[in-house]
Amino acid sequence: MKKRIWIVGGSSGIGLELVKKWLQEGMYVITSARKASSTKELLTLKQIYEEQLQIVDIDVTSIASVKKAVPQAWKRFEGIDIWFYNAAVYEVMSTEEWDVEHFEAMMQINYMGAVRVMSELLPYFERKGEGRWIWNASLSSYFGLPLGGGYSAPKAALLNLAESLQPELNVKGIELQVINHGFVKTRLTQKNSFDMPELMTPEEAAENIIRATKKPYRFEIHFPFKLSTFLQVLRLIPYRISLALTKKMLPKDIS
Repeated sequence: MKKRIWIVGGSSGIGLELVKKWLQEGMYVITSARKASSTKELLTLKQIYEEQLQIVDIDVTSIASVKKAVPQAWKRFEGIDIWFYNAAVYEVMSTEEWDVEHFEAMMQINYMGAVRVMSELLPYFERKGEGRWIWNASLSSYFGLPLGGGYSAPKAALLNLAESLQPELNVKGIELQVINHGFVKTRLTQKNSFDMPELMTPEEAAENIIRATKKPYRFEIHFPFKLSTFLQVLRLIPYRISLALTKKMLPKDIS
């Protein structure tokens, strides 16, 4: 039986590539974003995959929007097997450039958005008694890096929440899975002025995700290997060493 997948944050980047690839595999896909129903790429895909693709608008910062979208998404294919949370925003900020509104946006979308959708969606999965939730986090959730704390802090919160919920959801028949990946060439990472090791295209990231989710269940999917290994080590070694290393990552114009 083909899976029914709901991607929240599926109008660009990795999310859009996942929509394309899952449709090509014959899956039934509901894709959502704030302006999903007016996104050119999704409308083009809808013409090609009329029966397989459904589009539902959602603003994850609004509980009213979430309450409206969740039952709509569930009904489109008479249920959902996989919920994939991919919505995210990203801003690079030094202490001199701090903008509280950017911090709030990243927390509201990267973390609280998942909480809002989860709260409304959980009763449906509980009645179904099975399913999988996949949350797209980030390797930055392992350790806070210079200029990126506004992004990595909510991602770390998302990972911590997933660790807390996994045992409880597991006994309900729900497999909770997190994806911690490295740098992907999207409109978000275009804001970075620093070198991004092992930079991937959205297509490469989506292929990694799909390949990993087809394997037997494990809580975390992480890639690429070198960067994930480095950041795992960074969080294990003493702070006097790890913070000395991250200090070297600061741009030269910051003293």
